[in-house]
Parts: sequence; C-alpha cells; structure tokens
Amino acid sequence: MILSVYPSFNSDAFIAHAQNGYEELELKDRGRKLALSLGEYLPGHFPEAADILVRSAGPKLTKTEGNGMAPFLYFPHVCFIEQHGLDHFDEAMQAQHELTQRFSAEFSIRPYIRRYPERALKLLKKWTTDPSEHVRRLVSEGTRPRLPWAARIPEFQTDPTPVIELLERLKDDPSLYVRRSVANNLNDIGKDNPSILLDVARRWSLNADENRNWLIKHGLRSLIKQGDADALGVLGVGSAEGLSIVSASITPDYAAIGGKVTISYTVLNETSDDISVMADFRIKYVKANGSLRPKVFKLKACDLGSGETATFKKSISVADMTTRKHYPGLHTVDALLNGSILEIGQFELVSASS
Repeated sequence: MILSVYPSFNSDAFIAHAQNGYEELELKDRGRKLALSLGEYLPGHFPEAADILVRSAGPKLTKTEGNGMAPFLYFPHVCFIEQHGLDHFDEAMQAQHELTQRFSAEFSIRPYIRRYPERALKLLKKWTTDPSEHVRRLVSEGTRPRLPWAARIPEFQTDPTPVIELLERLKDDPSLYVRRSVANNLNDIGKDNPSILLDVARRWSLNADENRNWLIKHGLRSLIKQGDADALGVLGVGSAEGLSIVSASITPDYAAIGGKVTISYTVLNETSDDISVMADFRIKYVKANGSLRPKVFKLKACDLGSGETATFKKSISVADMTTRKHYPGLHTVDALLNGSILEIGQFELVSASS
C-alpha cells in the first residue's frame, strides 16, 4: 500500500526490520513495533511521512460494527502519528482525522490533548459536528479520563469541565456509536468526580428522550453497581424499604471450575404502592491469596405493584477466562436490591478434578 504512493519505499528492508523480534510480541506491542519500523523507512520529515500514510490508506469504514480485526491494519499508522508527530500539531491532527475513519485514533490523540490543550479542545469542538460518526466518536473517546489500554489524562481526572463541554454537544448525537462513547466517558468521570457526574445526569434527565435516558443510565452504571442512592434516584429508583426477598436459590451447591452456577431470587412488594425495582446480584470471588473480590452482575429493572412478586434469574459461567481466573473456595452471593445488599446464599467452587 505504501509502495503504491511512495515508490522509493524500501519494503524489503522494512519487512526485515519489522520481523526482528515480532513473533513474541503481543498485539499492542506489534503495532508499536511496526510503527518504529515505519519510522526507519519513511521520510524523516513528519508531514511528508504522515501524508504518505494517509494517501496509502484504503477505503473508510462504512459501518461501526462487524468489522472484526480488519481495522487493526491501521494500528501501526496511529502509533506512528503518536510516536513522531508531536512537534507537528496541525499535520498530526489532520492525519488522525483521516485515520480514525479507518481505525480509532483514541490512543494516539491523547498526547496531543495534553501538550496542546487549548488548540486540541478548540479543534475537538469543531469535530463534534463532523459528518463522520467516527470523527465525532473520537472526540468523546479520545478525551476519556480513564480510557482502557491508554495512559490516563490526569488533568481531566482533576477537572473534567472541558470534557463535559464537548459531551454536551454529543449527548443527542444521532449515532448510537457516538452516544455509547459519551456514556463511557461519563462513567470514567464518575470514578473520580461522582458529584459532577450526578449533576450532569440530573441536568440531562430534564426533558430527556429514550436515547438520552439510556445514555444517562449507561453513564451511571458504576455508581449504580455500588448501590449509590443518588445515582439510583436519578433513574427514579428509591430505597428498598417495603421490598423483601421471599425465596432464593443457588445451584449447584458444589460447582466445578469450568461449569455454571444459576442464581435466582424472588422479590415481594409488601407496600400498598407501586415500587420501581433495580435488581442485581454480586458474587464475592475467592482470589489466589484467599481474599475476596466482589463482582456485580446486572439483572433488570421493573415496576412492582402492591403485593406483586418478581423473580430474577441468571446463569454465570465459572470457567476460567482471560479477564477472570477462578479459585476453589466458598463464594458468597448477595442480592442488590435498589442499592441495598442482602445475602442470599453461597456455593462452594471446587477444582474440575474434584
């Protein structure tokens, strides 16, 4: 692709350089390795090199889902912009504007936001009305204070005001792809500044349509999992007073690692009024050192009339995953009912060979 626009590119030397130590690298480091190799064989003048990368790129993405790993072809491109362009703001930002329409530049844009905060925020404000939903998403995703896979932006952890000003312009974006990113940014903000998040959520709830209500709920999800009464209040969920758990079931009593555990409980509204119910549960997982680490699982929300019951049920895999390894021991299960924590039982996790 590069040869098609830059015929003097030494592709053989580039490939040899890139392959040296490549196989043992993980995904992110492979992208960075390829970017370093590009730096060896593209022109040393960054604006020229960035122009070559952009002109060599293929078609822009036409959808936001179902693209698989194909967009990662351009991960080395954005890594190159991050590594080599910091002294060339205009050219680097324009390159990221183009590349993010093929693979997100949410990682590479962050050093530019930190070095050139005023210029970057001014440009990002302009991009909130860009015709491309990929560019508009970059505005919210690139400014997330705690973006996964990326270095945090401590300035926005301390004061997220500049970020919120951008999110205000995107909260009713026609693209779910963008609105989901806005919600994720809000969730990040709430981890450092819960009161600010709650103020935003209350303000945005006024005259909110279905899409914005979904965004607010998704943005509050970490506080909701913690049972934060103010976050639940924004969603119209009150206390658990008047609600009782009349039955609960955890099966099997002894679960083998690699299997499943099914958890259910039934809630009764003992009052004479209708009550909005937010039902979740959490498992206190045994860790390698014997300590316990709780993880909350979402169930659903519903309205219960006076004297009515509702049963909430979910099966959870206890197979080892890349994100969670399981260890034998006694696991306690709690119901989370409108933020209140009620123990409903336990199960013993045993090794598969037991």
